Amino acid sequence: MKKVWIIVFGLACLGLNAQKKWSLKECVSYAVEHNLQVIQNQYNKQSQDANLKIARKGYLPSVSAGMNNSVSFGQLSLGTGSIRNDRFSNSANLGADVLVYNNGRLEKNVRKAQFDVEASQYDIETIKNDISLQIAQQYLTALLNKEIVKISQSAVENAQKQFDRAKITTQVGTTAQTVLAEAEAALAREKQNLKTAEVDVGRALFAIAQLLQLPDYKGFDVEDVIVPEGLDPQLQSADEVLATAYEIQPQIKAAESRIRSAETQTEISKTAFWPTLTASAGISSFYNNILNGGVATSTQPGFFQQYKDNFGQSVGLSLNVPIFNKGITKLQVEQSKINESLAKVTLEQQKQTIRQNVQKAQFDADANYETYLAAIESEKSTKLALEFADKSYAAGRTTIYDVNVARNNYANAQGSVAQAKYNYLFSLKLLSFYAGIPLSL
Repeated sequence: MKKVWIIVFGLACLGLNAQKKWSLKECVSYAVEHNLQVIQNQYNKQSQDANLKIARKGYLPSVSAGMNNSVSFGQLSLGTGSIRNDRFSNSANLGADVLVYNNGRLEKNVRKAQFDVEASQYDIETIKNDISLQIAQQYLTALLNKEIVKISQSAVENAQKQFDRAKITTQVGTTAQTVLAEAEAALAREKQNLKTAEVDVGRALFAIAQLLQLPDYKGFDVEDVIVPEGLDPQLQSADEVLATAYEIQPQIKAAESRIRSAETQTEISKTAFWPTLTASAGISSFYNNILNGGVATSTQPGFFQQYKDNFGQSVGLSLNVPIFNKGITKLQVEQSKINESLAKVTLEQQKQTIRQNVQKAQFDADANYETYLAAIESEKSTKLALEFADKSYAAGRTTIYDVNVARNNYANAQGSVAQAKYNYLFSLKLLSFYAGIPLSL
């Protein structure tokens, strides 16, 4: 009995999972958390974080310890002769050194690492934004295709009614067989259109599942969002959106951080022209044991006594003044300045890309709004024409072919309204996104 309940519960969970419909917010949140490109850049940022920690550690002294053991056997030259020299030696030392001066190289290394961390974080935000925009576009495409499915379903229902009526009138002999054939053909066309619309919905949902990198796209669906019929015109100008976008968009901030990083690298390269002052301190001691010959082994001080007697300390300052290194430092500075120029060009490229995107979104918004208004008028007129065609056909003044033409025109007009509406809505969302407003429906 327990196994039966486990199976039932598992099937219920599967059913709930299959029925889940994703909101735009859920899609975006899932994508930016699981996308492999985002994860890859997060590792890159972790690497930059490690570089920053390494740069900060440069202020600390370097400490090292060493121990040496050696044994020697054989004769040792002494004047014109030699003596036996078998001995064991041991020495130990502990030393530390710290950079005292190099024209601020340590501070500049830290500053450059900070700029690199900032740029890597902005790279992550840029990728997240790109993914979010792609998902929003596909999400609206899925909603558009769902609306077209509803339009097609309504057209199929009307065509089915027309066919049923034509079938009855043909059977009783009030209409010719051609009327029934035309009604049947019209129904088949509408069913084909409906199937095409349903496939387009599946294609749009598949595209979203691919962006989410879901392992299984089957059963994936999105929430139905009610889009208002009346849409207001876009009032914010492209220049206003651009002014905000230049200040907040992460790709701009990343490029600016890389400019500062390149400038700091130039300063770091210039420190090689300056002297380097290093302070050091150390302690050491040693032990010698003559194995035979010379002083008797028994009269030699012990290990710890020798270490105590031979204990020594040292402090020092080391000054390294660069004089000539084949012009390498000068060339490195020139390379850094070239990288500065490249970083500045990259910033201009990013600004140009954003400017083009915003201007295109503004143009599309204006054009799509005008198209939307025109499509609404066309929908009204074709709907009225369809009503007249239905009444005329019922009165026997027009043919079923005229009714089908009117119905096709109305369905096309409805599709044009939906297309223009969602295109305009995406243009508005794109402009709002560049203006710093989060994506939502």
